[in-house]
Amino acid sequence: MQTLHPEPLTAAAFAPFGDVLDATGEFRLINDGLCRRHHDRARLDFGPDARPGLSIFHAEARALPYAFDLIERHPEGSQAFIPMTEHPFLVIVAESPDRAPRAFLTTGAQGINLHRGTWHGVLTPLSAPGLFAVVDRIGPTPNLEEHRYPSPWTVLP
Repeated sequence: MQTLHPEPLTAAAFAPFGDVLDATGEFRLINDGLCRRHHDRARLDFGPDARPGLSIFHAEARALPYAFDLIERHPEGSQAFIPMTEHPFLVIVAESPDRAPRAFLTTGAQGINLHRGTWHGVLTPLSAPGLFAVVDRIGPTPNLEEHRYPSPWTVLP
């Protein structure tokens, strides 16, 4: 059995795959000093012939251990997942289908932005209701490639 243990989601560890969306680090005060603005947290990329779209995803909750054999990527644009609840979720990414995937566990106060072309697992909330705001590419050309591993990987607790 091929197994993974989830790593904590940090900006440094996740940098090859995308951006961590959280309210840490530098900020500036706005709204008469009552709001911290953590500015420009993600490199959004929708390509030349597309536009950004905002969708709401409602995914079924999963549990660890979690087995998967499917990864996908979006070659035409980035994809940001912003949880609408304060529950951790699992993020699976891979440098390529030929390389071992990695699993990250969010803190419950983090979202992610997957860079264009990043191989990743499907949306994997670990608690219901699994609601996410998703910002991604809306355009005229296909933006999905899938790969199935010959044997599944299992993410252990």
